[in-house]
Amino acid sequence: MRLYPCDKYSLPLPEGHRFPVQKYEMLRQRLERDVATGIPFAFIEPHAANDEELRRVHCPEYLGRVFRGTLTHAEIRRIGFPWSEELVERSLRSTGAAVDAAVSALHDGVAASLAGGTHHAGTNWGEGFCIFNDTAVATREIQDRGLVQRVLIIDCDVHQGNGTAEIFTHDNSVFTLSLHGEKNFPLRKYPSSLDVPLVDGTSDESYLAALQRALEVSFSNFKPDIIFYIAGADPYEGDRLGRLGVSQEGLLLRDRLVFTTALTNCVPVAIVCGGGYCNDLSMIAEIHAATMREAARFEQQFAEIRWK
Repeated sequence: MRLYPCDKYSLPLPEGHRFPVQKYEMLRQRLERDVATGIPFAFIEPHAANDEELRRVHCPEYLGRVFRGTLTHAEIRRIGFPWSEELVERSLRSTGAAVDAAVSALHDGVAASLAGGTHHAGTNWGEGFCIFNDTAVATREIQDRGLVQRVLIIDCDVHQGNGTAEIFTHDNSVFTLSLHGEKNFPLRKYPSSLDVPLVDGTSDESYLAALQRALEVSFSNFKPDIIFYIAGADPYEGDRLGRLGVSQEGLLLRDRLVFTTALTNCVPVAIVCGGGYCNDLSMIAEIHAATMREAARFEQQFAEIRWK
């Protein structure tokens, strides 16, 4: 299974910043150890998303301010990261990783970016630790290449994918499903194709039932050529920003449900990590690692079903 890490590209943050950037390196190291146990992970450096890819989604004026470092103070506050050249390079690599994972998934059945899920970035703004919208850029790129026509984005980050919803408003070639905390960030929630708001404290049984219904509705209304799966670790009951009550086992069952649905419909899956803000960074890394292990188990089944 092909994985696209970008943790070697530094993201300089002030001491005490609440974004746990170390989780990405911890995730890669954990998955590298899994290779020794026979899990067939291949780690590939992602390309940096280029101007042509980005301009299919984001307006030139916003991109210019990002690249020149002339974002306003209000824009920087909204993003939540201090501007730096390293931030731009890291964001380009993370976005490129989503593109690369999508292309690989179309070939192999499943592939993953070991970062990303930057679903708060809209056409002309960044927000909530998101500079560029990686799944939107990847969607437009593989559509432009003629590799796919119809794309389903399954967003299981605990925060609603407002940027993704805004970008694909009135676009019938993309179906956006967001399963998120009803009262959580962002304050302004753009309507997705299907929004599933969850009350604070939602636990495993209710969460999985809601996801099952949402997947059934999505596939009854839309037949995708590929799925982007934002596999957030932040619905976890111990997440400091999540406010839901989903257990570690519940998140694994969530992953299994998404992959099983993809298998049933013979649709490849490109995974991006999404959020995770547990104080125990090793728990974030383990939740994401479990998603990747589960995907690796399904990879051969994707191939067998496709070529029957």
